[in-house]
Amino acid sequence: MRVMIRVLTLSTLFPDATRRNFGVFVERQTLGLAGVPGFEVCAVAPIGLPPGPLALIHHADKLTLPVRETWKGLDVHRPRFTSIPGVGGRWHAHHLVRALLPVLDALRGEFPFDVIDASFFFPDGPAAVALGDHYGVPVSIKARGADVHHWGTSSATAAQVIDASHAADGLLAVSAAMRADMAALGMPAERIRVHHTGVDLARFRPVADRDDAKATLGVAGPLVLSLGALIPRKGHDVVLRAVAQLPGVGLAIAGDGPERARLIALADALGCGDRLHMLGNVPHDALPAICGAADVMALASTSEGLANAWLEALACGTPIVISDAGGAREVVVSRSAGRIVPRDPQAFADAIAALIAQPQAADAVRATALPFTWEANSMALADHLRGLVAHGRRRKIRTRQASSG
Repeated sequence: MRVMIRVLTLSTLFPDATRRNFGVFVERQTLGLAGVPGFEVCAVAPIGLPPGPLALIHHADKLTLPVRETWKGLDVHRPRFTSIPGVGGRWHAHHLVRALLPVLDALRGEFPFDVIDASFFFPDGPAAVALGDHYGVPVSIKARGADVHHWGTSSATAAQVIDASHAADGLLAVSAAMRADMAALGMPAERIRVHHTGVDLARFRPVADRDDAKATLGVAGPLVLSLGALIPRKGHDVVLRAVAQLPGVGLAIAGDGPERARLIALADALGCGDRLHMLGNVPHDALPAICGAADVMALASTSEGLANAWLEALACGTPIVISDAGGAREVVVSRSAGRIVPRDPQAFADAIAALIAQPQAADAVRATALPFTWEANSMALADHLRGLVAHGRRRKIRTRQASSG
């Protein structure tokens, strides 16, 4: 008889009705695990809000979200916790635990979870460790990128991140490069398992006709896509300066954020404003057509774990030009996949120009994404959590035997 394993997935990075693209990869991973035989999953997706009237002023839309709902067939709880601005996240985990204890006390009666799967390192990881101790269940924490690169090096939160890594029963890293970064910060390398993200190969696939796909976007001629939040870390300005050097080449930027106005002004200053297409925050369902329309996807990130944007472009048959960040070398494993180049405009311009001049066969490009499936992701996560639960049960049996003897 198969033993059912009940998993409590904890993630502050999870979509809701106001942010449908927010953490879609965590959503997809959670849904995948819920589909594995022998597993039941309940998701807790806390929402951080500033105290008092600041929440009403800046986050009124989030205040209207349900505290519990069925989201794509998954039971999702959305408790609010206090996120105090201006303190560098120092109290995030503390307030998260305070908010979650009454929620989990009530949930425990109907869903006696066996393990807590924290799918983002901070503040989720330290909170999960405290909750795991409280309820006597094992805890896994996954590192994805900025959750370790930023919070794990910030003076206000680094100690919490490192302490959580040692207290957790298991650790996951989205890439081997991420694992190395974690170990360099002092996390226990022997307990870190590489757990690659996945890509939906059924949805992300080459378009029937790239020119027709471009026409739908109102674009003609060679097209470069830069995909990600409009924040300095993503390096859209580097790609923009590169494309400015390539006459006749257009640049589409999909994403939104505080850098939008600066990028538009930069394009005008570089004389390529007429070739820049700001697509805004594109729904995830619309990304396959946009990825398929581009001749090259370029992203000049300063840091990454293993960017979903890389895999989504490759699955659409679009080669990538990226900086040597995070798991780049685990993805660009052949010339068909694209190029890894220094993070400067000239290097990006040269690589983009070369790929446009000698287009890669879409099937050959797509083949480089085939190992990164959500099915593999789900099976690996299930195996990891199954092992933590089994070890936890054995530990409890040994503890009972020792106390009785």
